[in-house]
Amino acid sequence: MKQKVLITGGSGLIGTRLTEMLQEKNYEVLWLSRTAGDGKVKKYVWDIPKKAIDAEALKNADYIVNLAGASVFDKKWTKEFKKEILNSRTESVNILYEHFKKHPHHVKAFISATAIGYYGADTGDKLITESEAPGKDFLAEVVDKWEKEVDKIDSLNIRTIKVRVGIVLSNKGGALEKMMGPIKMNAGSPLGSGKQIVSWIHIDDICNVFIKAIEDQNMKGVYNAVAPQPVTNEELTKKSAEAIGKSIHLPNVPGFALKMMLGSEKAALVLGGNNVSSEKLQKSGFKFQFPDLKSALDNLLK
Repeated sequence: MKQKVLITGGSGLIGTRLTEMLQEKNYEVLWLSRTAGDGKVKKYVWDIPKKAIDAEALKNADYIVNLAGASVFDKKWTKEFKKEILNSRTESVNILYEHFKKHPHHVKAFISATAIGYYGADTGDKLITESEAPGKDFLAEVVDKWEKEVDKIDSLNIRTIKVRVGIVLSNKGGALEKMMGPIKMNAGSPLGSGKQIVSWIHIDDICNVFIKAIEDQNMKGVYNAVAPQPVTNEELTKKSAEAIGKSIHLPNVPGFALKMMLGSEKAALVLGGNNVSSEKLQKSGFKFQFPDLKSALDNLLK
């Protein structure tokens, strides 16, 4: 009988690719979604603001991969949207926790995405491991509260893994696709100083981290999910251009211009950087398919 993996946030960048990869490995994938439907994936409905969930979804699940959360880049960071960024993460996990507490289930592991934003938008070139304290900015506080909700599920004796995801590189959306737009029109340039460190990961590698967390019973606790060779923003921009036969001619986008466009809090996400270590993940036996930027970009852009 096929093992069933229930994904929250399954229609997002990671969720869609993870679904394909799990199905290739003969798992049955279910989605917990805001809208019902069948198609290639059976969908169950939940309503986070109303704290409502289709109990059938959790009754059927062997594993849960939690990817739910409003995209932080989608809208201007108004007071209302910042509240949505937080609540879409914390309340979604809390609904699952309350259900597990009250109803029988056979979930063997709960694997939740969180983010390297936990450490703060800018930690310079200091090497950051999982033992680092949380940062003080808005997103760091969001991730800290998010992880505290995930820890409640761990308290129910369900094997729980928190995956602190870096900048995901994909040709189907996300940061790389946004960057490639201007580069294709010969209008790409590094952001701010260009020296800020980008801890990135290829879309297939991040999906394989989630698959390993499902399959490896020794995995528990928190893991940084970033490639072993971080790069600077300037290097990422120039190498991405080279991969499609372009070059970068324009000067860097000044930090003040980004702050005017995005607001200073949101601009900090692209002007700051983190040198995040993946040593713990590698010591768990995880092997990266794309450990360096060249192999990742060759795969995604050529």
